[in-house]
Amino acid sequence: MANINTAGVDPTKMGVGRAIAVLTSGGDAQGMNAAVRATVRVGLYTGAKVFFVHEGYQGLVDGGDHIRPATWESVSMMLQLGGTVIGSARCKDFQTREGRLKAAFNLVKLGVTNLCVIGGDGSLTGANMFRTEWSDLLKDLISKGKITKEEAKTSSHLNIVGMVGSIDNDFCGTDMTIGTDSALHRIIEVVDSITTTAQSHQRAFILEVMGRHCGYLALVTALACGADWVFIPEMPPDDGWEDHLCRRLTETRKAGSRLNVIIVAEGAINKEGKPITCDQLKDLVTKRLGYDTRATTLGHVQRGGTPSAFDRVLGSRMGVEAVMALLEATPETPACVVSLSGNQAVRLPLMECVQVTKDVTVAMNEGRFDDAVKLRGRSFENNWNTYKLLAHVRPPETKSNINVAILNVGAPCAGMNAAVRAAVRIGIIQGHNMLAVHDGFEGLAEEKIEPITWNTVGDWTGKGGSELGTKRVLPGKYMEEISLNIAKYNIHALVIIGGFEAFSGALEMVQGRGKYEELCIPMVIIPATVSNNVPGSDFSIGADTALNTITTTCDRIKQSAAGTKRRVFIIETMGGYCGYLATMAGLSAGADAAYIYEERFGIRDLERNVEHLVEKMKTTVKRGLILRNENCNSNYTTDFIFNLYSEEGKGVFDCRKNVLGHMQQGGTPTPFDRNFATKMGAKAVLWLTEKLKECYRHGRIFANTPDSACVLGMRKRGLVLQPLAELKEETDFEHRIPKNQWWLKLRPIMKILAKYQISLDTSEHALMDTFLLSVNTSDAFEQ
Repeated sequence: MANINTAGVDPTKMGVGRAIAVLTSGGDAQGMNAAVRATVRVGLYTGAKVFFVHEGYQGLVDGGDHIRPATWESVSMMLQLGGTVIGSARCKDFQTREGRLKAAFNLVKLGVTNLCVIGGDGSLTGANMFRTEWSDLLKDLISKGKITKEEAKTSSHLNIVGMVGSIDNDFCGTDMTIGTDSALHRIIEVVDSITTTAQSHQRAFILEVMGRHCGYLALVTALACGADWVFIPEMPPDDGWEDHLCRRLTETRKAGSRLNVIIVAEGAINKEGKPITCDQLKDLVTKRLGYDTRATTLGHVQRGGTPSAFDRVLGSRMGVEAVMALLEATPETPACVVSLSGNQAVRLPLMECVQVTKDVTVAMNEGRFDDAVKLRGRSFENNWNTYKLLAHVRPPETKSNINVAILNVGAPCAGMNAAVRAAVRIGIIQGHNMLAVHDGFEGLAEEKIEPITWNTVGDWTGKGGSELGTKRVLPGKYMEEISLNIAKYNIHALVIIGGFEAFSGALEMVQGRGKYEELCIPMVIIPATVSNNVPGSDFSIGADTALNTITTTCDRIKQSAAGTKRRVFIIETMGGYCGYLATMAGLSAGADAAYIYEERFGIRDLERNVEHLVEKMKTTVKRGLILRNENCNSNYTTDFIFNLYSEEGKGVFDCRKNVLGHMQQGGTPTPFDRNFATKMGAKAVLWLTEKLKECYRHGRIFANTPDSACVLGMRKRGLVLQPLAELKEETDFEHRIPKNQWWLKLRPIMKILAKYQISLDTSEHALMDTFLLSVNTSDAFEQ
């Protein structure tokens, strides 16, 4: 995140006398509006003038009414809209020098020397060319008498910053481009719908998704729906793939599955570089296997619809960072692109990223497919390896004689089943016997333990809740029974999937090792809870699904006020004492305030918020949205806040309140949660397998070192395992939250976007990152 309080500069004066223009170019992507909104509002916050450029580069060339001043209110209600409100167009004129000369003239006349471009690599390359030619263009304009020397002097240098908006996620250097997550939402909605009809008729379905040169959407879809096969341009199938594919489909059917799903990227090719199409695959499956086969091309559905919560937060964070990058740029700074690495906003040199993106295409054209996958970045590679593991490896003939038990603990959440599925299947591939424990630690004590097979978990990826059953009961009072059952069922390792109870329960198990030797086995905790409050991980499975539920509900609630005007909604979210959901939903739904336990507030703050809303009602935006975390304050309850706002707003606005409740724990998991859970489940069992080798002594397993009981978590840029003993120090047990939480530094952004004049200082300065081919090394946000 940008440190907006640069060297004692008042952030609200940084942009005084400067002007910023923002445009969207190339193919549209959901979330572009969030980026435009944040750019406009943060630009205005710094005191700069901000202009919309309508219809992309075409508007820049045509000038006139296409370049208009932006106001705070003009970007209201934009967050939940797909596409781009200011329009985008493919522009031939800008590719000519004549066109760029007109564009330069239009900007100079308005005094704009800062350009923010949201688009794909083509749009960003165009922006960089414009910047390098700038001084020559000005000389031409002077010699033609179009501008004066004074005008040229005040506009002597053009700053450029890019944000990547592209549903293909084909830009090297950023984990996730704006729009990718929303496109995956559209695809998964379709896949879920198709699987129900396919199962009814025992059909094979072939689905073509977008991605001419990049297989990211196809690959993540295949992981998220447990497809039988995926075709992507970066990794053509080996020769003889037709036989392999048919064998694979037959095996799946013999194993009891009623459907087959094949995912094809539109740019899929074979080793010779010839296209592999839906129709070709349909003919193959129909002729060879006689299966009833249907092909579906998703097309532009993938670009449409409302942006996901992830894309709104991403667009908003990028917009803030982009404005800061522009205002801090000097003539020496290279043009940069604002991107995401793990959960950090970073700035990277634009042209180096563009170069690596081009290198991927070159590698593919030259048949260096392994290089192409590597250049796409570590995360793409991890997705590919996880997919291969789960889809194409046959379980070994020789068993390892290891028994691994899996249990769910705490409240249910979406994505738990996907983690169980991945853990079970990777375990079977490793040769282990997998055991399912029903109803958490209580089930472990009451012998609710049974073998779980490859096919049992077949269609679990898209199921919400917990198929194994889950309870909040801690193991403390059952230690005796648990240790007897671990011995009885000869359990060698435990995978514990759940929320804070999973964490504290596992700690109790570790403490019990001194008394019960049976508990000396490796254990791994996979954080899964809507509250996202498990120490050792920036994200937990289920939080993304809950966040999307809250966001869509807020959208509907805000819409209901469109006719009535002057209405303020007070909405209570879950999360225990953890304010993650309230804060992130505040960013993605455009809230005026979000009350949380971690940021103490008193009557003065409440008063300020009410006054703020009274002022807001004088503008054209006559709606307010207030979020309150369920445990943020025991005295300032939802009812209290509702009553306070109702009384103070009398005659100015009226209030309504909603408690969202358990709908936040339900629903089918989002693509992010399915994918994240699949990777976590796989990684957990691979780690246990290695740990078991270390702990094998004198013919038995014995593990009592601190690093034999770990939390598997996402930290900044990758998956890490941390011993429970270490994490104990970082935990506030009374309030069931980690002592340090990364997302708190996003709260100032929410306040600025709600028009609070606060100082935005979040000390981690996003300087230009050095950019070697370690680009895209994250395994985090890139699902």
